[in-house]
Amino acid sequence: MTTTLTTPLYYVNDRPHIGSVYTTLAVDSLARYRRQRGEEVIFITGCDEHGQKILRTAQQAGIAPQLHCDNISAIFNQNWQEWGISNNRFIRTTDPRHRAIVNQFFERVASNGDIIEGRQQGWYCVACEEYKDEFKDQNSSINPAPICSIHQRSLEWRDETNLFFRLSRYQQQIDHLISKDGFIRPSSRRREVENFASGGLKDFSISRLNLPWGIPVPGHQEHTFYVWFDALLGYITALLEPGDAPDLDLAISRGWPANLHVIGKDILRFHAIYWPAMCMSAGIEPPGAVFGHGFLTREGQKMGKSLGNSLEPGMLLNSFGVDAVRWYLLRDIQFGDDGDIQQQRLVDLVNNDLANTIGNLVNRTISMARKWFNGVPIPKNPPGLDHRLAVLCEQILQSLDTNYDQLDFRSASENILMLATAANGYLSETAPWTAIKDENNRDAVASDIYAVLEASRWVGVLLFPLLPNLSVNLLKQLDQPAVDWKSQLIWGKLEPGKYLDEPIPIMQRLELEA
Repeated sequence: MTTTLTTPLYYVNDRPHIGSVYTTLAVDSLARYRRQRGEEVIFITGCDEHGQKILRTAQQAGIAPQLHCDNISAIFNQNWQEWGISNNRFIRTTDPRHRAIVNQFFERVASNGDIIEGRQQGWYCVACEEYKDEFKDQNSSINPAPICSIHQRSLEWRDETNLFFRLSRYQQQIDHLISKDGFIRPSSRRREVENFASGGLKDFSISRLNLPWGIPVPGHQEHTFYVWFDALLGYITALLEPGDAPDLDLAISRGWPANLHVIGKDILRFHAIYWPAMCMSAGIEPPGAVFGHGFLTREGQKMGKSLGNSLEPGMLLNSFGVDAVRWYLLRDIQFGDDGDIQQQRLVDLVNNDLANTIGNLVNRTISMARKWFNGVPIPKNPPGLDHRLAVLCEQILQSLDTNYDQLDFRSASENILMLATAANGYLSETAPWTAIKDENNRDAVASDIYAVLEASRWVGVLLFPLLPNLSVNLLKQLDQPAVDWKSQLIWGKLEPGKYLDEPIPIMQRLELEA
């Protein structure tokens, strides 16, 4: 079975911000976990490159829209390499094959009688690329214009004839879909979507007039596809293999439906209502689930390029490194909730958890093993499956299945940290540095050191989805591979007698510059 996971397709009005990094790191960790469990994973990310906002951004820069998209998409691609993202698909909606897929999809929807012409009137946010329903009863004479609550920008009045998708025809099917446990996640978001749907689903515009930067609507002169109708289909286009013809059925056969769309909560309605209904109209199975996570905030306000208060991801990367930022974002912020970024908190967590708890555990245990046994001890009575660290390893392994299924990266991090803490506690309790002074205790010390080294190996393997670089570095010091869970997460896999090199700190302590 293939597991298809997606981030949003990021809008290329500017380079990636920390919110984009946050979403992508989360999906990367989930993808790595599922691959480690032996699943074949298609991990899709990419860029949404059409729409009025892109056109205006390019015009302000004095360059052609395509050149602007080429430049920003290249930066996204480069960023994901720098952050170690393991996506195996990167879709751009300016890809010629995507245009063909959109056209084929539109023809299916139109042939089903779900495309009609109508008048679209209301207050529009160019940054959101959507009409704001909360101002629908306020007419164009309002002065000053209403403000978008997300981007803090004035809305624009629009009044034009568009093509509409007949969403209202799918009220019953959408009500049934969004009521299913697990379709909208976390569950706290489900009520929001249900409330919206309970007001009655209304047909929505899928085209814009006289907008030159977009995919033309077949058979409808001067109409281009509304950016959402275009962009959502990127998830399907991305499934095409490099040599595939742009065929909708072929793309679907490559890994649709997506098992999970991970998105920001601000675009939940598009993914949980509009997109499934579009799929139903085209005779395509809707996505399996949609997870709407919270916003990253700074001083209590949503961070974003439009607000000018973003933390530059490159600055965080250069100052603290990939592992530190990954650990902080996934360990400290409950995925699904809003989270306020604090650099001092990042430094404290990384120093306490990675440099001290895990780093010191590995460093001092390897040092003792080298000093007294010239490597991994060969105990006469190896610690078996009933050893308390072995029991804890198995318990944590079972918990992690639940953690990742729920995208609860915080609990996954805490569970792995709990194992490292328990191993440190076991060392403190058994005090091998004292016991080894009596030759009669040598085999007991060998057994204790082996147990802690084996628990450390488990920590390394379990950390891989969250911190792939640190995991590899930790396991390298134990001369162990970071491969699948099935073969490696077996108690006692660490080979007795194996030579160990002198340990190297797996995480340097961080300091926050004044």
